[in-house]
Amino acid sequence: MGTIGHLEGVRGSISDNCFAPGLANPRFSQMPVDYLDTKQLEAFVAVISIGSMTGAAKALGKSQPVITRLIQDLEQELGFPILHRNGPRIAPTEQGVAFFSQAELFLSGLRTISERARAIEATRVTSVEVASIPALAASIVPLALKELPADQFPDHVHLQSTSSENVVQAVVARTADVGIASLPLDNPGVDVHWVGEVPCVAVVAASDPLAGLELLRAEDLKGRRLIASANPYRLRMRIDKALAEHSVEIGGVIDSNATYVSLALARSGLGIGIVESVTLTGLPLKDIAILPLAFHIPFYWGVITATGVPLPITVERLISLIEQKATDLPQFRKHDRIPHL
Repeated sequence: MGTIGHLEGVRGSISDNCFAPGLANPRFSQMPVDYLDTKQLEAFVAVISIGSMTGAAKALGKSQPVITRLIQDLEQELGFPILHRNGPRIAPTEQGVAFFSQAELFLSGLRTISERARAIEATRVTSVEVASIPALAASIVPLALKELPADQFPDHVHLQSTSSENVVQAVVARTADVGIASLPLDNPGVDVHWVGEVPCVAVVAASDPLAGLELLRAEDLKGRRLIASANPYRLRMRIDKALAEHSVEIGGVIDSNATYVSLALARSGLGIGIVESVTLTGLPLKDIAILPLAFHIPFYWGVITATGVPLPITVERLISLIEQKATDLPQFRKHDRIPHL
């Protein structure tokens, strides 16, 4: 995944390095090394977010033909199609889905820069951007924000819940003041302030035969469908390693990109979920049994900021409060160094 380019005036550049080789469609002209119009990006993000040209036009206060033209011009500049068109119905292409996250992140950065400019004029922090994985965004971060003193609370707080990869990218691009991402965190350009650890737990429907267990053993998973995170390079890697060490053969997998989805799947009786336990503190669910594991699968996350960037007092205070609230998590451990995974 590429990075967001530098800014000049009100126009933004997105490096062509952020697109995977082979995405370009020969029916479109090759993308020039030039600046993309932010109006085109706004139109595209609005269309994808709302789901229609008409809705995007209303949201942006423009006519539908103007939105259509902006999308067409953007496709021409990019060199690949970003929308499938079937009469009034539209859907993003594979390239469009990949580009959407880049465009959304870039526009968020523009908004942050605009707010920072006004803050500089007012000589105080008026906005704070926090990028976090969903587990922490829905649990610890709101509790930490609640504890910020009134005289330090910004006029605008943007809490972006996203993947670890996007968290790191936002911090490196300086569109986020502070980020919370799961390990590994070996990325250049970020400082890791501290690392938190909690054990994973198993979750099953309250009606599941295993719901009454005090501990879930590895052998209890034999032949059962596993519900787990999808990213093979983060928590899922440790789950798979633990099952392999115990020679457990499961009976299928459902994976998702968020713990709350895994919880809903488990509550529906679709299998046994192995999830990090942080989300459970922020989003308790009915009709679900939470079982400690008889074997250890750690979940790690780190609090990061951009290297070499002075931190406002409000951001420093928020980082401290996030740590304080994390200590209330069951079996929480703090690491001052990144653990060996």
